[in-house]
Amino acid sequence: MPEIADPLDTEMDDTWMTPEQAREAIHQGRGRGVRIAVLDSGIDATHPKLEDLRISDDLAIFEDSGRIVVSENTSGDVYGHGTAVAGIIHETAPEAEIGSFRVLDARNLSRSEIIAHGVRVAIRSGYHILNCSFGCKGSVRFVLQHKHWVDSAWLHNVHVVAACNNFDVHEPEWPGHFTSVLTVNMAHTDSDYFFHRPGHMVKFAAKGDDIEVAWSGGGTRVDTGSSFAAPRVTGYLARLLSVAPGMPPSHAYDILRRIAEPWEHSMNCD
Repeated sequence: MPEIADPLDTEMDDTWMTPEQAREAIHQGRGRGVRIAVLDSGIDATHPKLEDLRISDDLAIFEDSGRIVVSENTSGDVYGHGTAVAGIIHETAPEAEIGSFRVLDARNLSRSEIIAHGVRVAIRSGYHILNCSFGCKGSVRFVLQHKHWVDSAWLHNVHVVAACNNFDVHEPEWPGHFTSVLTVNMAHTDSDYFFHRPGHMVKFAAKGDDIEVAWSGGGTRVDTGSSFAAPRVTGYLARLLSVAPGMPPSHAYDILRRIAEPWEHSMNCD
């Protein structure tokens, strides 16, 4: 078993960043030095909106004859969703490095075992943020499968950003309803910033209603969903980490809560 790389070479000291320092970091940071794993349907790296994107790994994780296989991704984006996610991250944190881990198929579906395997590869490869614009509903067996890799990310200072259920934010989905995950709901807003929703399991929100997103094949489409809100928060987190490398998930979660805009009922999309 290869040794898991520690995320970022620099460790923060015991002094926590103040909200004022964090706001300045969010303003100044552009994501340089931060590696983001997009676990999705692949990325169309030829898309005009991704022209300057730094893509490191481009891998496909799939099942073949009962075995989970990791190989170079030769199919690009098999659905379009991953390209949309990458486009939002790149727009928000243009100097961040992105790795494409194709764990969703041409129907935009996956299995928990495949996702968990892709996460393990990303953690071993030294990624700092895992963007998970998906959710799994199901039995206790599925919950425990996702909890294992979420706990592993936490222990290795790897940040997990996830989407929530688009139809009922209170309905548990995984990994979004684990408390260590930075989970994001969609908001009806013109603001490109992010919001804090106190008193909810899904505590953050960002623009995700009727937005134009990049899609595979070089075009765009107007779409709605928490899938497109989560990568916006991922981008802001990358800005923060580019100024404060080594910040652990516990600190980032708290500091983002403190510097977010307050949630307003008018931003509900239901």
